[in-house]
Amino acid sequence: MTLAPGLRSRLLIMVEREDTALQIGSGDVPVLGTPRLLALAERATVQAVADALGPGQTSVGTRVALEHLTASPIGAHVEISAELTEVDGRRLVFAVTVRGRESTVATGTIERVVVDRERFLARHAR
Repeated sequence: MTLAPGLRSRLLIMVEREDTALQIGSGDVPVLGTPRLLALAERATVQAVADALGPGQTSVGTRVALEHLTASPIGAHVEISAELTEVDGRRLVFAVTVRGRESTVATGTIERVVVDRERFLARHAR
C-alpha cells in the first residue's frame, strides 16, 4: 500500500466519564472534552495510514484546526472518521468528521509529517 489520498479510518466510542471535560480538566461539565476529542481524531489519522508507511516510519502531528460543534454527554455514541485528502511529500493532510447519533459533533483538519522513527527519537532525546 502507498500513501495516497483516500486512505481512511473510523473509530466508534461511547463517551465515558474519563472522556469528559470535567474529568480531564478542560472544563467543568460532564460532556466529551475537546482535548479528548482531538486525541481520538489524531488516533484515527494514525490508523488511516498505519499500513501504508514504510518500515521504520511513523507520522507526527504538526497542525490542527478543529471545530467542536455539539456536546456529547456520558453514554453518547460517537463516530470519528479521518480521511487522507492530500499528500505533499512527507506532509499528510486529513479531513476529520465526528458524528453523534443525530448531529455532527466536530469537523476539522489535521496535518501530520512522515518521519523515520529512529532518527526522530535520536534527534529529540536528551
